[in-house]
Amino acid sequence: MHSIKRIALATAAAIALSSQAFAEDVSGKLVVYTSQPNTDAQETVDAFKAKYPNVEVDWIRDGTTKVMAKLRAEFEAGAPQPDVLLIADTVTMEGLKTEGRLMAHEGADVSAYDPAIMDADKHYFSTKLITTGIVYNTAAEMKPTSYKDLLKPEAKGKIAMPSPLTSGAATIHMATLTGNPDLGWELYEGLAEQGAIPEGGNGGTYKAVAGGEKLYGFVVDFLPIRSKQDGAPVEFVFPVEGVSAVTEPVAILNTARNVPAAKAFVDFLLSEEGQQLAASQGYLAAHPDIAPPEGFPAREEIKLMPFDPAKALAEDEANKNRFLETFGG
Repeated sequence: MHSIKRIALATAAAIALSSQAFAEDVSGKLVVYTSQPNTDAQETVDAFKAKYPNVEVDWIRDGTTKVMAKLRAEFEAGAPQPDVLLIADTVTMEGLKTEGRLMAHEGADVSAYDPAIMDADKHYFSTKLITTGIVYNTAAEMKPTSYKDLLKPEAKGKIAMPSPLTSGAATIHMATLTGNPDLGWELYEGLAEQGAIPEGGNGGTYKAVAGGEKLYGFVVDFLPIRSKQDGAPVEFVFPVEGVSAVTEPVAILNTARNVPAAKAFVDFLLSEEGQQLAASQGYLAAHPDIAPPEGFPAREEIKLMPFDPAKALAEDEANKNRFLETFGG
């Protein structure tokens, strides 16, 4: 028994030394382009650097659309700068994968994750579940539980929603809901008849509902869930049909200059430590064993609707054109 214990301790020590040696080997400059909010990005970089102190991280933050515009210009000039991308949605990543811009990270451990939210070829990796459902003002008489409730007379003229032409989350929400045979484009046509005028991003929609200008809307989960805790008159609903999600995927560019550090960054985000950081920031972690933040229901109560990034990418232009026709854009 003592012999077995000594072997176990020796093995644990060897693993610890190996991890320490790997951390010491990972060094140099790492360039990250991200759409994370500034505070979250800084916390993420600080936590990574605590684990890999020999890495100097340069990060640039902007919305996914602007990050991609910058990166496209760099592609055009033949001089892409980032090693790693950490942006909002898998559709954008799927486009980069299709173009051959991403490097597979074969060694990434995704065994604990739902395969439905990961790229099977390991070119990009989901790190969070930022879901979109229904927000309503607590002054509203009708309390929605289904997307179809927004088609009721009580909601007419009282609906706000972000535009898929502006928001990546709204684009994925549209593709997810219209791809659901029980909802389809009939839901969006009904919303247009209800007088919904999609504009801007999630922040504007949230403010319109929280301020009482509108009573209902589509919005990402953390805005109303966090604000409710601060006393805002809002409730967030995970509808019976389920929710869509952007998953803040991370990927390594095939032009990365510091591949060891890039892989270490991806591995950190996917580790339980990295996932716990996401939860501490108020997000639903992608890792199923990490408890949801305060204000969220239990994991098993959150139903994700099916979503295929490759299909959404292929249909993106047609979907947006139909959206414009539907809402008279």
